Amino acid sequence: MEPTRSVRRSRGLHEARPGRPAVVVSDLHELRGPTGGVVELPHRLFWQPDRHVDLDIPGLLAWMYETVLTEAVRPDELRTWLHGPTLVRLWPQLHLPRGVRRAWEDRHSVLRSRDIAA
Repeated sequence: MEPTRSVRRSRGLHEARPGRPAVVVSDLHELRGPTGGVVELPHRLFWQPDRHVDLDIPGLLAWMYETVLTEAVRPDELRTWLHGPTLVRLWPQLHLPRGVRRAWEDRHSVLRSRDIAA
């Protein structure tokens, strides 16, 4: 029996969570999101009543990147909330689902740990 189209499509994809593929932009230069100040994430990305994040607090900046990388379902969400050079700098310390990490590292070799200068 031949697999259905949806099954074939899902094979080999990296998942952010079961049943949902990780979303990756084709070029890190597309990522021009904020790098400081207080931002308010959309409810779709963060489901709390207070969705304000102070990006000047280093731990919160990394947390926001983890949240956006895991929860994004469209490239425009990544472009809006992430900043390419900041992503590269934070990448080694981010706690991400395995599928998200693999998807991004497969597409952007600069994110592979051996390619990032310590």
